[in-house]
This record gives sequence, C-alpha cells and structure tokens, in this order.
Amino acid sequence: MLCRGVRGATTVRSNSREDILEEARKLLALMIRFNGIEAEDVASAIFTLTRDLNAEFPALAARQLGWLDVPLLCGYEVEVPGALQRCVRILVHWNTQKAQDEIVHVYINEARKLRPDLSKIPPVDFDELERWICEHMEQHEFAVAGKDLRRQMSITPTPAAPEGDSQGADAS
Repeated sequence: MLCRGVRGATTVRSNSREDILEEARKLLALMIRFNGIEAEDVASAIFTLTRDLNAEFPALAARQLGWLDVPLLCGYEVEVPGALQRCVRILVHWNTQKAQDEIVHVYINEARKLRPDLSKIPPVDFDELERWICEHMEQHEFAVAGKDLRRQMSITPTPAAPEGDSQGADAS
C-alpha cells in the first residue's frame, strides 16, 4: 500500500468559527467521498489557512467527522501578495492502493481558481452532502466526548513533594 496525497481547498465567507468549520467539513467530506477514504487508512492531515482566518482550527472539522485518532496539524499559508484570501487548504496523507492519477483532488468555491485543471469534480448534491455530514457529526459526537473524558481520566497528577523535600522530585 502506498501513501498518497489528496489535496483540497475552499474559501469561506467570513472569519467566523461557523464559516471555517462549515467549509472545512464540506471540503473534507467531498475529499472522503470522492476517494473512498476511511479514517483508519489516513496517516495524517495538514490544514492551512490564510492569515486573514483565525477564528477556529480547521482540523476540528475532521474531529467532528470522526477522525479521532488521525494526527492533524494546522498552520498558515505563505503570504504572497495578491494570493487568494479567506482560503482553507487540506492535504491528507492516505494509505491506498489507488494510482496517483485515480486520486480526486477537490477545489471548491473561489479556490477553483487555484487549480482550474483539478476543479472539474463530479456533480454534487450539496443537500445530500450536508445530511451525510450531519449524520457523521451525530454519530461521532458521543465518541469525541468519550475520548476527551478518557484522556482526562488517564492523566493522573503526581502528588507534589512538600517544600524542601527533594525525595520524589525528578532530578533529570
């Protein structure tokens, strides 16, 4: 099995948490569905934003869709004069048997300008896509809360040593 990159980009209407998450979920859902991506086959994903967006981490959209164990990273795009603004990009590192030319990269909204050669995607029923997103969010809502709780429960604080007592203190 090879690790392939699946790219995508979109734009958002405003620098709001809701807009960033809505468009990031929509973009990631299209990438997942057009390529048949299963979370357990994803090595990692990188989410970037243009510097005019800072209201939310776009990677939260992946968590909301059930990618609870996938390593995710957010960062800023390089600022280039005249570059597309209010843009969210995703690069998924996916373990697959598909050939490179079988990968469907997804560019939607104003981000189609970035790669016109890759912007020809099959027709999308966005109402149906939104239902799919909602189902996945509902399905994984309990899992996300449960995973946070398990993480909190697995953290056991080390009792502090009394002042002046060096026993039990880590000397390394």
